[in-house]
Amino acid sequence: MKNRQIFFFKDKKAWFITAILAITLYSCAPTLDIREENNDVPQGYPEVASMDTLSMAGMNWKDVFKDAQLAALIDTALVNNQELNIMLQQVNMAQNEIGARKGEYLPAIGLKAGAEIEKVGRYTSQGANDANTDIRPGEEFPEPLPNFMVGAFASWEIDVWKKLRNSKKAAVMEYLSSVEGKNFMVTNLISEIAESYYELVALDNKLSIIEQNLEIQNNALRIIRLQKTAARATELGVRRFEAEVLKNKSEMYAVQQEIVEAENKINFLIGRQPQHVDRNSENFIEKKVDTVFTGVPSQLLTNRPDIRQAEYELAAAKLDIKAARANFYPSLELNAGVGLEAFKTKFLTSTPESLLYSVVGDVVAPLINRAAIKAEYKNASARQVQAVYDYEKTILNAYIEVVNELSNIDNLKKSYAMKEDQVEALTESINISNRLFQSARADYMEVLLTQRDALESKMDLVETKKEQLLARVNMYRELGGGWN
Repeated sequence: MKNRQIFFFKDKKAWFITAILAITLYSCAPTLDIREENNDVPQGYPEVASMDTLSMAGMNWKDVFKDAQLAALIDTALVNNQELNIMLQQVNMAQNEIGARKGEYLPAIGLKAGAEIEKVGRYTSQGANDANTDIRPGEEFPEPLPNFMVGAFASWEIDVWKKLRNSKKAAVMEYLSSVEGKNFMVTNLISEIAESYYELVALDNKLSIIEQNLEIQNNALRIIRLQKTAARATELGVRRFEAEVLKNKSEMYAVQQEIVEAENKINFLIGRQPQHVDRNSENFIEKKVDTVFTGVPSQLLTNRPDIRQAEYELAAAKLDIKAARANFYPSLELNAGVGLEAFKTKFLTSTPESLLYSVVGDVVAPLINRAAIKAEYKNASARQVQAVYDYEKTILNAYIEVVNELSNIDNLKKSYAMKEDQVEALTESINISNRLFQSARADYMEVLLTQRDALESKMDLVETKKEQLLARVNMYRELGGGWN
């Protein structure tokens, strides 16, 4: 590098030309309309007459799921779940991207040291000049010519149009979006574990009902065998009872397999090897379903992580449009350097002879063939429109999910009351049919059908209770609870 000092904008004419160029390019930059989002929601829910703002979304998950074994499983999952830990690394990467974008609009300073050796032809302009130049009387330039240099150099793109700052702000929005994505995953993880836990407990109760029913059927089988011996029943009745017992034993093994799979689903969610899952399966039918507080629909905008995630994605898309439009305008870059340079190391400290410095200013603007810039600008605008639709879709989906779950909770409550009465009636009918059968006033088919109906009604009651508990879990998730 040769000693030089380059100054930019040396006269008023240069300033004037630059200003005209900037104005011309600014006026030539296309402008696309930014579609504004619609985040209006109804004032209330159809199934809820009250406008109370109390929402279970604001409750800590430990206050919603008070079962000690379930709480322990959720605690473990929040630490060990692999998908959640992967998401946390994505959040970290998004945070690092902010630092990278911020560094783009700050000056970059670096140190440089180098050494080279050069041999040029004597019959060239540089070679002829070196041959006729003495360093000092009687001492020519060495040949070949070495060169040693050490210095500091800086470059800085002045962010006149805020392109780089908008890019950095967009990275911040992407980071916040990733945080909300993590929160959404936490909400879903808590809900999924609770659902799997209640399914497992319900399977335990179904298995218990089958075992109780098998005991009743074995007693009935013993009785009909005695009646056959006394010539009061036929082989057909015996075989039908035996078939029913075998059918229920087969069902018992199927439920046992479902229990194994439900346990291992929970083990997977909490990041551990297959093993027994501690749970409290007693008094499942008597378990009360707590009241659900929904609040008002507008609270979904702040409570639902997926809505907040879509909102941040939309904000980032708007900033990306501004950054893409700034590519049409001139960019101003400053480059400067200062150091020492000499053909012998002993001369490096000889100043000012070995001193080098430079200041360069560049104004670069796209003038012809701006198709790539236009295409990126249009793509940024299209992505912003996509983000608007995604935001509005997420809000609509959240509202519909809550409305559907409210209806589901109400219908399950009514259905459960009917099934309770059905179970009570059929349980009583088993005793009646057995007494009638023993006194030969009812045939074996009436007993079989009564036992089968009673078993199905009890299984349905357990299933409905499970659905009630799952509906409350789903409502907690759909209102935006769990992450906070």
